[in-house]
Amino acid sequence: MDRATKQSEIENLTDKFQRSVACFIADYKGMNVEQITTLRKELRSQKDVEMKVVKNSLAIRALQSQSYSSALADSLIGTNAIVFAFKDPSGPAKSLVKFSNEFEHLRVKVGVLKGQKMDEKQIKALAQLPSREVLLGMLMGSMNAPASNLVGVMAAIPRSILNVLNAVKVKKETETETETEAITA
Repeated sequence: MDRATKQSEIENLTDKFQRSVACFIADYKGMNVEQITTLRKELRSQKDVEMKVVKNSLAIRALQSQSYSSALADSLIGTNAIVFAFKDPSGPAKSLVKFSNEFEHLRVKVGVLKGQKMDEKQIKALAQLPSREVLLGMLMGSMNAPASNLVGVMAAIPRSILNVLNAVKVKKETETETETEAITA
């Protein structure tokens, strides 16, 4: 790889590190081509996720401009794949954890979420979270519940008045019927 190509790759990686919300480093040594292809397809099917295999020295250079460079640079030893999450970090974390359970050779080493280092245990915890869309739906449901309850209470007041009026009407009708029966008897 010539110097211009290396510089271009470093700039490309630097841009990806800056734009990503989260990135994960996984060791894939020992995986066969079919397994890596399956992992790539899974990650590619997600929105705004990219998996990149680069030379460690280029990744370390690209990380130098990041505040969290020391968190990842120490883990860039051996065969590594870098997974960039540009929006929702839980999706790629779920995929990596799922595949690391399926394939014994895939090991999630470390990750960074909004500049904070994450170890393997924290990445597994992130993978347990629902996706962003599901969390937003849950939040909207919680926010909508008080309004729905208020509408129910407000609708209960006229309904209660109608029930009372209806009960009075039924009582008057039964009283009138008993008076009529008493007069005719």
